[in-house]
Amino acid sequence: MNGDASVIAMQRIDRWLWCARFFKTRTLAAKFVGDGGVRVTRNGATVRADKPSFLIREDDTLVFSRGERLRIIKVLAPAARRGPASEAQTLYTDESPPPPPRAQKPTDPFAREKGAGRPTKKERRAIEALKGA
Repeated sequence: MNGDASVIAMQRIDRWLWCARFFKTRTLAAKFVGDGGVRVTRNGATVRADKPSFLIREDDTLVFSRGERLRIIKVLAPAARRGPASEAQTLYTDESPPPPPRAQKPTDPFAREKGAGRPTKKERRAIEALKGA
């Protein structure tokens, strides 16, 4: 390696995904990659990363889906360590489309308007006072 500046830094995809905090453990990242859940675009060619040992480098674009959300991630640098989230966010740029709007929670069929339903103790005493009981 003679200190050549043209050497391209590469890193295993499972380790990079773990260091960039997309997965809680490296084992989960390796399983996700092993299941064929990640596509890598390099120099215009797209390949499926089907092994956790797949090597990624700067300027690669990773495409995968987590839950309902499609993630498009451009790799900016290899990870030296798994640090805090602020450090992890410097490893990539997120080019993902915005997440779909969250559906509003369905209204509870048993919910009542404020003040409806059983009276409080104070309200019950006021009603009894009106009735003269």
